[in-house]
Amino acid sequence: MFDGLHDIDWASMEHAYGSAEEVPALLRSLRSADAGERSTALDRFYGAVHHQGDVYPSTAAALPFLFELVADGAAPGRAAVVALLVSIGRESLERGFEDDGTEIEYYPPTGFGQAVAFLRERGAEFVELARDADPDVRLAAFPGLGLFLDDADRAAAVLRERLAAEHSVVARLRIMEAAAALALRLPTAAHQVMDWLAGLAADPTGGPVIRLAALIHRARCAPDAIGEDVVPAALGLLRESARVLPARPIAPGPNRPLTSADTMAPQVVAAFEDLDRRTRVFAPTTRLLRTFHEVLGARVLDRTAVLAEQLCSPDPGSRLDAVRMSGELMRTWRGDHAHLLLLVADQLSTTDEEVAAEAAAVLEACHPIAAPAQEALAARIDAQRAAHGPGVWAAPDALLRRSHQEAVRALARMGDARALPSLLAGLDSDVDTWRAIQVAGHLPQAAGELVPRICDHLRRIDLSQQRNQMSANAILAALVPLGDPAAVTVVVDALGTAIRHEQHGITRSALKALAAFGREAAGARDTIRSLTTASDAHVRPAAVTALWAVGADLPEVMPLLLGLLDDHTRDAADLLGEIGPPASAALPRLRNLLTHDYEWVRVHCAAALWEVGGEAEAPAVLNALLQAMAKNPATANHVVSCLDRMGPLAAPALPLLREQLALPRRGGRFQSIDHDEELQRVGRTLVARLATPDEFASPAAG
Repeated sequence: MFDGLHDIDWASMEHAYGSAEEVPALLRSLRSADAGERSTALDRFYGAVHHQGDVYPSTAAALPFLFELVADGAAPGRAAVVALLVSIGRESLERGFEDDGTEIEYYPPTGFGQAVAFLRERGAEFVELARDADPDVRLAAFPGLGLFLDDADRAAAVLRERLAAEHSVVARLRIMEAAAALALRLPTAAHQVMDWLAGLAADPTGGPVIRLAALIHRARCAPDAIGEDVVPAALGLLRESARVLPARPIAPGPNRPLTSADTMAPQVVAAFEDLDRRTRVFAPTTRLLRTFHEVLGARVLDRTAVLAEQLCSPDPGSRLDAVRMSGELMRTWRGDHAHLLLLVADQLSTTDEEVAAEAAAVLEACHPIAAPAQEALAARIDAQRAAHGPGVWAAPDALLRRSHQEAVRALARMGDARALPSLLAGLDSDVDTWRAIQVAGHLPQAAGELVPRICDHLRRIDLSQQRNQMSANAILAALVPLGDPAAVTVVVDALGTAIRHEQHGITRSALKALAAFGREAAGARDTIRSLTTASDAHVRPAAVTALWAVGADLPEVMPLLLGLLDDHTRDAADLLGEIGPPASAALPRLRNLLTHDYEWVRVHCAAALWEVGGEAEAPAVLNALLQAMAKNPATANHVVSCLDRMGPLAAPALPLLREQLALPRRGGRFQSIDHDEELQRVGRTLVARLATPDEFASPAAG
């Protein structure tokens, strides 16, 4: 086996972490009799040679040997290798080719094209793998028939044959998924595949799950031709499917300890845990329903109806998956989500802690629109504290602990003081304290109780250790919105410690906090001044901003700002805009920067130009803002904020504003729900005012 393996110069190729010279050893380990060795090799292959879906020349070069391995019927773990082959091919098709089939040229070169060409040359081998005696091998191989076999008639025939022969629901679902992929890839297969799927969907003897899958995958083949009857039919079949599929208990994830000796920051550990949760799927129909939601796209009302049915399932695993899909819908698409939020909130009352925890996590992620769920969250928290005591934030049971913490965080993000008792318990317990700190800033009305505790945590952090930077930054960020000057002393102390240990990230965060405290932090002016010439490029602009905020005079700050305009244009422009007309010396530089080749620089400089120069600069400012937003919609929050300040002079922006607000998908910076909700709020108010200019002149419009 593996003839020619050492004829390849693996050391001359690379993977995600450098030289690919380890690939031969990984390939040999993949056919080891030891399951642990195979698992380790597979993890390494995915982690380095197929890192996050990447396909390098070394990945493509390994394909012949992976095929050799799966062709050996005596080799253990063949199904996992078939799944690896399919993953390499699928990622290559999705990321390496345009919609019209032309290969995308990357530099440095990738292995996408080479991988697809090889897999299509060997496409017929997926026929035999789809008929393998091992059901796991067959299951892994079915997608290959849709993705790589270019003989459309043969591929369709084998898929029909296997559907009749397979009895596993999961296998039959995978076969219909492959059939739709075949139809989408090869137009010559589309007609026969769609007719076949239509027949399956209409066959009352096929069972509701199979009929549902056929209905959805036929819609996937022609999404623009979805009729009005498709969603109602899917709802009926989904309801029937819930009755025939057995409810399965959710297998719990790892029960992490209350404390950890890991050297990673707790936020990083939690992020990996969250990623692990999101990759777990609990119901056999979840993948199918995800496909249906992708097909329905912007049809938010239809998707909400489907999710409502999913959330009524007697199977907790199906509901858990539906809760996650609900969050994805609300975070990605605009619309009235009040009904869906209430349905998610209903899951808080379940006896399954994992479902309840996921529901609370979704409500936290959607907190800008989650007001309809506010009372349900408060009731959940009260019930848990009554049942498990005031220390439930630190409960030994991981699922209960997470369920409570997620609900508390969601309620706190809404500014609801009913979250405070549990937040204080979290700050006092030293269990997952960082999770309480992250949301504490949303309760400024409780600053008197929160700030002393948060400051105490800042005092206790060893700021000499780089691994503590994330925690220190989070604490400093939390102190800003709480706005209590009592925190100034501890922030100044932290700044001094960070400077001594050259912790530039913490230094920058401390400077931002002192800038927020303004003249209350005037005692730190000399320390701040010394940092305006710091070696770290990110510390300098933060120091200049803080120096102005704590009361330095304009003659001192302006030369520093003008010096920053070349390399830290956005930071400098923002502060110039804050200073306003007294910064008129910067006007020529700001005007020149409106021709910068980066739209983000143009947006920040245009906003500063308006604040400094006023109405005389309006035409140039407006032109720069509108061009930037048209080129990069991610700038919309900054653009709309400036347009709002420009008042009636922003009237030429009306068409672009209306176009932006009419988009069904969330927009704004990062396309995040909080930025998009702010964009819609400011944008709608601005459109209404521009459409009725008299409002700008009224005192109420202020």
